[in-house]
Amino acid sequence: MELALFIILALIAAVSSVMMITRRNAVISALFLVLNFFALAGLYLLLNAQFIAVAQIIVYAGAIMVLFLFVIMLLRTDSEARIFSEKKLLKYFAIGISIFVFLQVAYIIFYGAPSRNLSPDVMKSVEIGTIQSIGKELYTNYIIPFEVAGFLLLAATIGALILAKKKFE
Repeated sequence: MELALFIILALIAAVSSVMMITRRNAVISALFLVLNFFALAGLYLLLNAQFIAVAQIIVYAGAIMVLFLFVIMLLRTDSEARIFSEKKLLKYFAIGISIFVFLQVAYIIFYGAPSRNLSPDVMKSVEIGTIQSIGKELYTNYIIPFEVAGFLLLAATIGALILAKKKFE
């Protein structure tokens, strides 16, 4: 079951990444990037890294993509096509780099030798990625830096509100 789920999520991630870079409309590309983020979060769950999966959804698929969409809508993207039509050498350089990276990934996939034996250190690292272990570390060993970060974020929020209020009065 895990293997089938891995294959499905890996295919979704690979296809959505290819669709993201081949679309001409930047908003559609951003939506494929969101789909890629969700597939990666599923892969993180298969690796028992629940915290990273949740952070992937909240931070990247949520907050970062909203910022990307704002920037895409504020910029005029019709001038992008002229970059490659005016500079042919840049287009061939980008294609060459893409082929080089694809060949590296293909070599690793087909000729790489993954280790099948999981040592006790690897098993311990699987337990470290759970939300319970991260929460326990945050609230026991790192409580003071955690609280300081919270107060800094609160102070920054209050400062931003005060600056914004003065601007509009």
